[in-house]
Amino acid sequence: MKQRKAKIVRKTKETSISVEINLDSSSVVSVSTTIGFLDHMLELFAVHSGIGFKIKAFGDTNIDDHHLVEDSGIAIGQALKETFGDKRGILRYGHFLLPMDEALSYVALDLSGRFYLSYEVNIKFQKTGFNYDLIQEFFYALASNAGITLHIKMIKGRNNHHIAESVFKAFGHALGRAILYSKNKNFVPSTKGIL
Repeated sequence: MKQRKAKIVRKTKETSISVEINLDSSSVVSVSTTIGFLDHMLELFAVHSGIGFKIKAFGDTNIDDHHLVEDSGIAIGQALKETFGDKRGILRYGHFLLPMDEALSYVALDLSGRFYLSYEVNIKFQKTGFNYDLIQEFFYALASNAGITLHIKMIKGRNNHHIAESVFKAFGHALGRAILYSKNKNFVPSTKGIL
């Protein structure tokens, strides 16, 4: 069976990003985006999804973090889409309810090839540090480029960092389940026969 891996390089006037994903090996996780908080979240996602994941990214963070966060989502989404292939034999659906101290988040997804994002996360505004609004931009870029139907819902939480961790970890677990092989590895998980 063909190994499910991909490498995407995205270069614009604002950012330079290289992403490698291997759905069948969790041996390597290497994250360097020049944004410490994003590095932390992407490492959590990779480890909890059980995939091999490398990203090296830099950009115009002297302006703000928006371009680099969004473009990282784009590149990761494109790499995921390539690794999915025709999705033959996978479970397709994944969901996970994840507690992180006082925070609790639920993620459900479908590797349908059709993009949809429902994002219900209430993170408080803060004047300094990471702009938590960019988490929604990241998942919008990732899901739209990967062709994922993605529902993210914060059930409860108080601390911004804990809420964000619960979202990224839950997404990792949900994706890790969706890419698992079913009993019949030749079956495309759709009555249409194609995804």
